[in-house]
Amino acid sequence: MSTLDIDKALDAITDWQEESYIHLHQNPELSMQETETCDFIEAELEKLGYRVQRIGGGVVGVLENGEGATVLFRADIDALPVKESTGLEYASTITRTDENGNEVPAMHACGHDFHIMANLGAARVLSENTDAWSGTHIALFQPGEETAAGAKSMVEDGLVDKLPKPDVALGQHVLAGPMRSGQVGTHAGPILSTGASIKVTLHGKGSHGSMPHLGVDPVVLASAIVLRLQTVVSREINPFDMAVLTVGSVQAGSKSNIIPDSAQLLINIRAYDMAVREQLLAGIKRVVVAECEAANCPQAPEFELYDSYPLTDNDVETTEKVTKAFVDHFGADRVMDCGEVSASEDFSFIPDAFGVDYCYWGFGGFEAGAQTYPNHNPAFGPVMQPTLRTGTEAAIVACLAWLKE
Repeated sequence: MSTLDIDKALDAITDWQEESYIHLHQNPELSMQETETCDFIEAELEKLGYRVQRIGGGVVGVLENGEGATVLFRADIDALPVKESTGLEYASTITRTDENGNEVPAMHACGHDFHIMANLGAARVLSENTDAWSGTHIALFQPGEETAAGAKSMVEDGLVDKLPKPDVALGQHVLAGPMRSGQVGTHAGPILSTGASIKVTLHGKGSHGSMPHLGVDPVVLASAIVLRLQTVVSREINPFDMAVLTVGSVQAGSKSNIIPDSAQLLINIRAYDMAVREQLLAGIKRVVVAECEAANCPQAPEFELYDSYPLTDNDVETTEKVTKAFVDHFGADRVMDCGEVSASEDFSFIPDAFGVDYCYWGFGGFEAGAQTYPNHNPAFGPVMQPTLRTGTEAAIVACLAWLKE
Protein backbone atom coordinates (compact mmCIF):
# COMPACT_ATOMS: atom_id res chain seq x y z
CA MET A 1 0.00 0.00 0.00
CA SER A 2 1.48 3.34 -1.04
CA THR A 3 1.62 6.48 1.09
CA LEU A 4 -0.85 9.25 0.37
CA ASP A 5 0.66 12.73 0.09
CA ILE A 6 -2.37 14.69 1.29
CA ASP A 7 -0.83 18.12 0.72
CA LYS A 8 0.02 17.30 -2.89
CA ALA A 9 -3.42 15.78 -3.48
CA LEU A 10 -5.16 18.87 -2.10
CA ASP A 11 -2.97 21.24 -4.09
CA ALA A 12 -4.18 19.49 -7.24
CA ILE A 13 -7.88 20.06 -6.44
CA THR A 14 -7.75 23.53 -4.85
CA ASP A 15 -9.14 25.44 -7.84
CA TRP A 16 -12.03 23.00 -8.31
CA GLN A 17 -12.80 22.99 -4.62
CA GLU A 18 -12.81 26.76 -4.22
CA GLU A 19 -14.88 27.34 -7.37
CA SER A 20 -17.38 24.72 -6.23
CA TYR A 21 -17.53 26.22 -2.74
CA ILE A 22 -18.32 29.67 -4.18
CA HIS A 23 -21.06 28.13 -6.36
CA LEU A 24 -22.66 26.47 -3.35
CA HIS A 25 -22.34 29.58 -1.21
CA GLN A 26 -24.09 31.66 -3.84
CA ASN A 27 -26.88 29.12 -4.37
CA PRO A 28 -28.08 28.07 -0.90
CA GLU A 29 -31.25 26.03 -0.47
CA LEU A 30 -33.50 25.80 2.58
CA SER A 31 -34.05 22.66 4.66
CA MET A 32 -35.63 19.71 2.84
CA GLN A 33 -35.61 21.69 -0.44
CA GLU A 34 -32.00 20.98 -1.46
CA THR A 35 -32.77 19.80 -5.02
CA GLU A 36 -30.10 21.76 -6.91
CA THR A 37 -27.52 21.03 -4.22
CA CYS A 38 -28.23 17.30 -4.39
CA ASP A 39 -28.00 17.38 -8.20
CA PHE A 40 -24.57 19.02 -7.93
CA ILE A 41 -23.33 16.52 -5.34
CA GLU A 42 -24.64 13.51 -7.25
CA ALA A 43 -22.93 14.63 -10.47
CA GLU A 44 -19.61 15.11 -8.69
CA LEU A 45 -19.77 11.73 -6.94
CA GLU A 46 -20.60 9.94 -10.17
CA LYS A 47 -17.55 11.53 -11.84
CA LEU A 48 -15.45 10.05 -9.03
CA GLY A 49 -16.79 6.54 -9.54
CA TYR A 50 -18.99 6.34 -6.45
CA ARG A 51 -22.18 4.28 -6.51
CA VAL A 52 -24.76 7.00 -5.82
CA GLN A 53 -28.22 6.83 -4.29
CA ARG A 54 -30.84 9.40 -3.32
CA ILE A 55 -32.14 8.55 0.13
CA GLY A 56 -34.64 10.58 2.15
CA GLY A 57 -33.87 13.87 0.42
CA GLY A 58 -30.11 13.38 0.65
CA VAL A 59 -27.34 11.86 -1.45
CA VAL A 60 -25.05 8.97 -0.57
CA GLY A 61 -22.03 7.75 -2.49
CA VAL A 62 -20.31 4.42 -1.81
CA LEU A 63 -16.81 3.57 -3.03
CA GLU A 64 -15.69 0.00 -2.44
CA ASN A 65 -11.93 -0.52 -2.58
CA GLY A 66 -11.06 -4.02 -1.45
CA GLU A 67 -11.05 -5.55 2.02
CA GLY A 68 -11.08 -3.44 5.13
CA ALA A 69 -13.21 -1.22 7.31
CA THR A 70 -16.28 0.67 6.17
CA VAL A 71 -16.26 4.36 7.13
CA LEU A 72 -19.22 6.71 6.84
CA PHE A 73 -18.53 10.44 6.65
CA ARG A 74 -21.54 12.74 6.87
CA ALA A 75 -21.99 16.37 5.79
CA ASP A 76 -25.16 18.44 6.14
CA ILE A 77 -26.21 20.52 3.14
CA ASP A 78 -29.04 22.93 3.99
CA ALA A 79 -28.99 26.71 4.40
CA LEU A 80 -30.95 29.19 6.52
CA PRO A 81 -33.56 31.91 5.82
CA VAL A 82 -31.05 34.65 6.63
CA LYS A 83 -30.09 37.74 4.59
CA GLU A 84 -26.31 37.70 4.18
CA SER A 85 -24.31 40.70 5.36
CA THR A 86 -20.76 39.29 5.24
CA GLY A 87 -19.56 41.70 2.54
CA LEU A 88 -17.92 38.80 0.71
CA GLU A 89 -17.49 39.17 -3.06
CA TYR A 90 -19.34 35.90 -3.48
CA ALA A 91 -22.10 36.64 -0.95
CA SER A 92 -25.50 35.08 -1.50
CA THR A 93 -28.17 37.42 -2.87
CA ILE A 94 -30.67 34.69 -3.64
CA THR A 95 -34.17 34.25 -2.25
CA ARG A 96 -36.12 31.04 -1.77
CA THR A 97 -39.71 30.09 -0.98
CA ASP A 98 -40.08 28.79 2.56
CA GLU A 99 -42.48 26.11 3.81
CA ASN A 100 -45.18 28.74 4.31
CA GLY A 101 -44.95 29.98 0.74
CA ASN A 102 -43.11 33.18 1.68
CA GLU A 103 -40.19 34.53 -0.36
CA VAL A 104 -37.23 34.79 2.01
CA PRO A 105 -33.49 35.46 1.72
CA ALA A 106 -31.26 32.40 1.92
CA MET A 107 -27.70 32.04 3.18
CA HIS A 108 -25.25 29.36 4.26
CA ALA A 109 -25.10 31.06 7.65
CA CYS A 110 -24.01 27.85 9.38
CA GLY A 111 -21.18 26.84 7.07
CA HIS A 112 -22.75 23.78 5.51
CA ASP A 113 -21.20 24.76 2.18
CA PHE A 114 -17.81 24.11 3.82
CA HIS A 115 -19.07 20.74 5.02
CA ILE A 116 -20.22 19.74 1.54
CA MET A 117 -16.93 20.62 -0.12
CA ALA A 118 -14.82 19.03 2.63
CA ASN A 119 -16.72 15.78 2.14
CA LEU A 120 -16.55 16.01 -1.66
CA GLY A 121 -12.87 16.95 -1.46
CA ALA A 122 -12.14 13.92 0.69
CA ALA A 123 -14.11 11.73 -1.72
CA ARG A 124 -12.10 13.04 -4.66
CA VAL A 125 -8.74 12.50 -2.97
CA LEU A 126 -9.68 8.98 -1.88
CA SER A 127 -11.07 8.05 -5.31
CA GLU A 128 -7.92 9.31 -7.04
CA ASN A 129 -5.57 7.50 -4.65
CA THR A 130 -7.10 4.05 -4.20
CA ASP A 131 -3.63 2.50 -3.95
CA ALA A 132 -3.17 4.28 -0.61
CA TRP A 133 -6.07 2.72 1.29
CA SER A 134 -8.36 -0.29 1.45
CA GLY A 135 -11.96 -0.69 2.53
CA THR A 136 -15.24 1.11 1.80
CA HIS A 137 -15.83 4.85 1.94
CA ILE A 138 -19.38 6.17 2.34
CA ALA A 139 -19.82 9.87 1.59
CA LEU A 140 -23.21 10.89 2.99
CA PHE A 141 -24.80 14.27 2.34
CA GLN A 142 -27.75 14.93 4.62
CA PRO A 143 -30.59 17.44 4.10
CA GLY A 144 -32.59 19.31 6.71
CA GLU A 145 -30.18 19.52 9.65
CA GLU A 146 -31.49 22.95 10.61
CA THR A 147 -34.96 21.55 11.27
CA ALA A 148 -33.86 18.18 12.71
CA ALA A 149 -35.79 16.51 9.87
CA GLY A 150 -33.03 15.36 7.54
CA ALA A 151 -31.32 12.52 9.39
CA LYS A 152 -34.70 11.09 10.36
CA SER A 153 -35.90 11.30 6.75
CA MET A 154 -32.90 9.31 5.54
CA VAL A 155 -33.32 6.66 8.23
CA GLU A 156 -37.06 6.40 7.53
CA ASP A 157 -36.32 5.97 3.81
CA GLY A 158 -34.35 2.81 4.50
CA LEU A 159 -30.82 4.15 4.93
CA VAL A 160 -29.72 1.20 7.05
CA ASP A 161 -30.95 -1.37 4.51
CA LYS A 162 -29.60 0.47 1.45
CA LEU A 163 -25.98 0.87 2.60
CA PRO A 164 -23.23 -1.44 3.82
CA LYS A 165 -23.03 -1.22 7.60
CA PRO A 166 -20.22 1.14 8.61
CA ASP A 167 -17.73 0.32 11.32
CA VAL A 168 -17.69 3.97 12.38
CA ALA A 169 -19.46 7.24 11.53
CA LEU A 170 -17.67 10.59 11.37
CA GLY A 171 -18.73 14.22 11.01
CA GLN A 172 -17.57 17.78 11.63
CA HIS A 173 -18.70 21.41 11.84
CA VAL A 174 -17.03 24.73 11.07
CA LEU A 175 -17.26 27.03 14.11
CA ALA A 176 -16.46 30.58 15.11
CA GLY A 177 -14.42 29.36 18.07
CA PRO A 178 -12.59 28.38 20.17
CA MET A 179 -10.48 27.06 17.25
CA ARG A 180 -9.05 29.51 14.74
CA SER A 181 -8.96 28.75 11.02
CA GLY A 182 -6.43 25.97 10.45
CA GLN A 183 -7.15 24.27 13.77
CA VAL A 184 -9.38 21.31 14.68
CA GLY A 185 -10.97 20.50 18.01
CA THR A 186 -12.18 17.15 19.36
CA HIS A 187 -13.91 16.23 22.61
CA ALA A 188 -14.71 12.83 24.11
CA GLY A 189 -18.18 12.29 25.54
CA PRO A 190 -21.04 14.79 25.12
CA ILE A 191 -19.90 17.49 22.66
CA LEU A 192 -23.20 18.93 21.40
CA SER A 193 -26.32 19.36 23.49
CA THR A 194 -29.66 17.74 23.08
CA GLY A 195 -32.16 20.36 22.05
CA ALA A 196 -35.84 20.88 21.36
CA SER A 197 -38.37 23.61 20.72
CA ILE A 198 -41.84 23.81 22.22
CA LYS A 199 -44.77 25.83 20.92
CA VAL A 200 -47.18 26.67 23.73
CA THR A 201 -50.64 28.01 22.93
CA LEU A 202 -52.40 29.81 25.76
CA HIS A 203 -56.18 30.24 25.68
CA GLY A 204 -57.63 33.33 27.29
CA LYS A 205 -60.93 35.14 26.86
CA GLY A 206 -61.11 38.19 24.63
CA SER A 207 -62.52 41.46 25.85
CA HIS A 208 -62.44 45.23 25.41
CA GLY A 209 -59.29 46.77 26.81
CA SER A 210 -61.41 48.90 29.12
CA MET A 211 -63.22 45.84 30.51
CA PRO A 212 -60.49 43.42 31.66
CA HIS A 213 -62.81 41.97 34.30
CA LEU A 214 -64.90 40.40 31.54
CA GLY A 215 -61.99 38.54 29.96
CA VAL A 216 -59.00 36.35 30.73
CA ASP A 217 -55.90 38.23 29.61
CA PRO A 218 -53.39 35.92 27.85
CA VAL A 219 -50.84 38.75 27.61
CA VAL A 220 -50.57 39.01 31.38
CA LEU A 221 -50.61 35.21 31.56
CA ALA A 222 -47.80 34.88 29.01
CA SER A 223 -45.74 37.48 30.89
CA ALA A 224 -46.14 35.59 34.14
CA ILE A 225 -45.13 32.34 32.48
CA VAL A 226 -42.02 33.85 30.88
CA LEU A 227 -40.81 35.13 34.25
CA ARG A 228 -41.68 31.95 36.11
CA LEU A 229 -39.88 29.78 33.54
CA GLN A 230 -36.62 31.51 34.42
CA THR A 231 -36.67 29.65 37.74
CA VAL A 232 -36.74 26.20 36.14
CA VAL A 233 -33.02 26.35 35.39
CA SER A 234 -31.94 28.63 38.22
CA ARG A 235 -33.85 26.83 40.99
CA GLU A 236 -34.60 23.29 39.79
CA ILE A 237 -31.56 22.12 37.82
CA ASN A 238 -28.39 21.08 39.61
CA PRO A 239 -25.89 23.95 39.21
CA PHE A 240 -23.30 21.45 37.98
CA ASP A 241 -25.58 20.34 35.11
CA MET A 242 -25.73 22.36 31.88
CA ALA A 243 -29.22 23.55 30.99
CA VAL A 244 -30.62 26.37 28.85
CA LEU A 245 -34.24 27.49 28.63
CA THR A 246 -35.00 30.39 26.28
CA VAL A 247 -38.33 31.93 25.39
CA GLY A 248 -37.55 33.17 21.90
CA SER A 249 -40.97 34.45 20.86
CA VAL A 250 -44.11 35.82 22.47
CA GLN A 251 -47.03 36.52 20.12
CA ALA A 252 -50.33 38.00 21.26
CA GLY A 253 -52.80 40.67 20.28
CA SER A 254 -53.01 43.24 17.51
CA LYS A 255 -54.36 46.46 19.08
CA SER A 256 -53.86 48.38 22.31
CA ASN A 257 -57.49 48.33 23.41
CA ILE A 258 -58.26 44.69 22.66
CA ILE A 259 -57.55 41.87 25.07
CA PRO A 260 -56.87 38.91 22.73
CA ASP A 261 -58.24 35.45 23.25
CA SER A 262 -54.92 33.63 22.85
CA ALA A 263 -51.15 33.94 23.02
CA GLN A 264 -48.28 31.81 21.77
CA LEU A 265 -44.86 31.14 23.27
CA LEU A 266 -41.94 29.55 21.41
CA ILE A 267 -39.48 27.99 23.85
CA ASN A 268 -36.08 26.39 23.23
CA ILE A 269 -34.15 24.08 25.54
CA ARG A 270 -30.62 22.61 25.59
CA ALA A 271 -28.93 20.06 27.88
CA TYR A 272 -25.99 17.62 27.92
CA ASP A 273 -28.00 14.97 29.72
CA MET A 274 -31.26 13.36 28.59
CA ALA A 275 -32.54 13.29 32.18
CA VAL A 276 -32.00 17.05 32.40
CA ARG A 277 -33.83 17.48 29.10
CA GLU A 278 -36.84 15.61 30.51
CA GLN A 279 -36.66 17.68 33.68
CA LEU A 280 -36.78 20.86 31.60
CA LEU A 281 -39.76 19.65 29.58
CA ALA A 282 -41.63 18.58 32.71
CA GLY A 283 -40.87 21.90 34.40
CA ILE A 284 -42.17 23.88 31.41
CA LYS A 285 -45.41 21.94 31.30
CA ARG A 286 -45.94 22.17 35.05
CA VAL A 287 -45.38 25.94 35.15
CA VAL A 288 -47.60 26.63 32.13
CA VAL A 289 -50.47 24.46 33.37
CA ALA A 290 -50.31 25.95 36.87
CA GLU A 291 -50.28 29.53 35.62
CA CYS A 292 -53.21 28.82 33.30
CA GLU A 293 -55.17 27.38 36.19
CA ALA A 294 -54.29 30.40 38.33
CA ALA A 295 -55.51 32.70 35.55
CA ASN A 296 -58.79 30.77 35.26
CA CYS A 297 -58.29 30.02 31.57
CA PRO A 298 -61.36 28.66 29.79
CA GLN A 299 -59.28 25.96 28.06
CA ALA A 300 -56.15 23.98 28.86
CA PRO A 301 -52.91 25.06 27.16
CA GLU A 302 -51.60 23.18 24.13
CA PHE A 303 -48.03 21.94 23.71
CA GLU A 304 -46.23 21.05 20.47
CA LEU A 305 -42.70 19.64 20.56
CA TYR A 306 -40.69 20.21 17.37
CA ASP A 307 -37.09 20.52 16.06
CA SER A 308 -36.06 17.82 18.50
CA TYR A 309 -32.32 17.04 18.49
CA PRO A 310 -30.52 14.13 20.14
CA LEU A 311 -27.45 14.39 22.34
CA THR A 312 -24.20 14.14 20.37
CA ASP A 313 -22.12 11.92 22.63
CA ASN A 314 -18.72 10.99 21.17
CA ASP A 315 -17.43 7.49 21.84
CA VAL A 316 -14.25 7.80 23.91
CA GLU A 317 -12.09 5.26 22.07
CA THR A 318 -13.22 6.48 18.65
CA THR A 319 -12.46 10.07 19.62
CA GLU A 320 -9.03 9.12 20.94
CA LYS A 321 -8.26 7.43 17.63
CA VAL A 322 -9.38 10.47 15.61
CA THR A 323 -7.47 12.84 17.88
CA LYS A 324 -4.25 10.83 17.56
CA ALA A 325 -4.60 10.84 13.78
CA PHE A 326 -5.10 14.62 13.83
CA VAL A 327 -2.07 15.21 16.06
CA ASP A 328 0.09 12.98 13.84
CA HIS A 329 -0.99 14.90 10.73
CA PHE A 330 -1.54 18.51 11.86
CA GLY A 331 0.82 18.66 14.83
CA ALA A 332 -0.20 19.20 18.45
CA ASP A 333 -0.36 22.99 18.05
CA ARG A 334 -3.25 22.70 15.57
CA VAL A 335 -5.32 20.21 17.59
CA MET A 336 -7.21 21.14 20.73
CA ASP A 337 -10.00 19.99 23.01
CA CYS A 338 -12.90 22.16 21.89
CA GLY A 339 -14.94 21.33 24.98
CA GLU A 340 -18.71 21.09 25.04
CA VAL A 341 -20.68 23.23 22.59
CA SER A 342 -24.24 24.28 23.46
CA ALA A 343 -25.51 23.97 19.87
CA SER A 344 -27.33 20.84 18.71
CA GLU A 345 -27.12 18.42 15.76
CA ASP A 346 -29.16 15.55 14.30
CA PHE A 347 -26.03 13.73 13.05
CA SER A 348 -26.17 11.02 15.73
CA PHE A 349 -29.53 9.71 14.48
CA ILE A 350 -27.54 8.11 11.62
CA PRO A 351 -24.89 6.14 13.57
CA ASP A 352 -27.51 5.28 16.20
CA ALA A 353 -29.69 3.76 13.45
CA PHE A 354 -26.75 1.56 12.40
CA GLY A 355 -25.77 0.86 16.00
CA VAL A 356 -22.17 2.05 15.53
CA ASP A 357 -19.80 4.36 17.38
CA TYR A 358 -19.09 7.86 16.13
CA CYS A 359 -16.92 10.94 16.49
CA TYR A 360 -17.98 14.49 15.69
CA TRP A 361 -15.54 17.41 15.89
CA GLY A 362 -15.15 21.09 15.06
CA PHE A 363 -12.77 23.10 12.91
CA GLY A 364 -12.13 26.85 13.06
CA GLY A 365 -13.38 29.35 10.52
CA PHE A 366 -11.86 32.69 11.53
CA GLU A 367 -8.24 33.81 11.69
CA ALA A 368 -6.62 34.77 14.97
CA GLY A 369 -7.41 38.37 15.87
CA ALA A 370 -10.15 38.71 13.26
CA GLN A 371 -13.69 39.83 14.06
CA THR A 372 -15.75 36.70 14.56
CA TYR A 373 -19.47 36.12 14.24
CA PRO A 374 -21.39 33.09 15.54
CA ASN A 375 -23.07 30.53 13.33
CA HIS A 376 -26.52 31.72 12.13
CA ASN A 377 -25.43 35.38 12.24
CA PRO A 378 -25.95 37.27 8.93
CA ALA A 379 -22.24 38.22 9.05
CA PHE A 380 -21.01 34.63 9.56
CA GLY A 381 -18.38 34.44 6.83
CA PRO A 382 -15.48 32.10 7.63
CA VAL A 383 -12.31 32.80 5.67
CA MET A 384 -12.20 30.41 2.71
CA GLN A 385 -8.62 29.31 3.30
CA PRO A 386 -7.22 27.63 5.26
CA THR A 387 -10.70 26.74 6.54
CA LEU A 388 -11.75 24.70 3.51
CA ARG A 389 -8.43 22.90 3.26
CA THR A 390 -8.35 22.10 6.98
CA GLY A 391 -11.86 20.66 6.92
CA THR A 392 -10.95 18.50 3.94
CA GLU A 393 -7.71 17.34 5.55
CA ALA A 394 -9.58 16.45 8.72
CA ALA A 395 -12.12 14.39 6.77
CA ILE A 396 -9.38 12.51 4.90
CA VAL A 397 -7.17 11.91 7.94
CA ALA A 398 -10.05 10.68 10.12
CA CYS A 399 -11.28 8.27 7.43
CA LEU A 400 -7.78 6.94 6.81
CA ALA A 401 -7.43 6.12 10.52
CA TRP A 402 -9.69 3.15 9.67
CA LEU A 403 -9.12 2.69 5.94
CA LYS A 404 -5.33 2.20 6.29
CA GLU A 405 -5.46 -0.42 9.04
